[in-house]
Amino acid sequence: MTSKHSFKAAINWSSNQNQQQSGRKFYTKSHKIKIEGKTILDISAAKAFKGDPELYNPEDLLLSSLVSCHMMSYLYVCSQKGIEVLDYSDNAEATLEVSPDGSGRFTEVRLYPKVKIANPDKIQEALELHTKANQLCFIANSCNFPVIHTATCETA
Repeated sequence: MTSKHSFKAAINWSSNQNQQQSGRKFYTKSHKIKIEGKTILDISAAKAFKGDPELYNPEDLLLSSLVSCHMMSYLYVCSQKGIEVLDYSDNAEATLEVSPDGSGRFTEVRLYPKVKIANPDKIQEALELHTKANQLCFIANSCNFPVIHTATCETA
């Protein structure tokens, strides 16, 4: 049985901060995203695209979504297999290619999960479960680019 869930976000932007640059109107990229019941997110474009480098940008958020979703999926599959995860960290990277016409797309995301588990006999299984976690990850399943995992695992 399939279940459906709805998520909503509202955006708030105003032209009152626009500037002139070389005779052309320059639109500020900063804006706010509101998700009901949560802290407002101050967002901008990435620095490379004339955004505020101190604010999150859509590219940051997409990568963060993948890292977070993979970790939660991984913790789920480990719990299903009785693997006790003690620590989990990742230093992920995304590659964005921009075409001459200004369009762009992510071409890949690389996750580098580093996991510490309790039982040394489960290291190989813990490593293999990253594949299952990727298959379950809602965000990875929604992407049209590869999400590559280079995982390590150690014991306490």
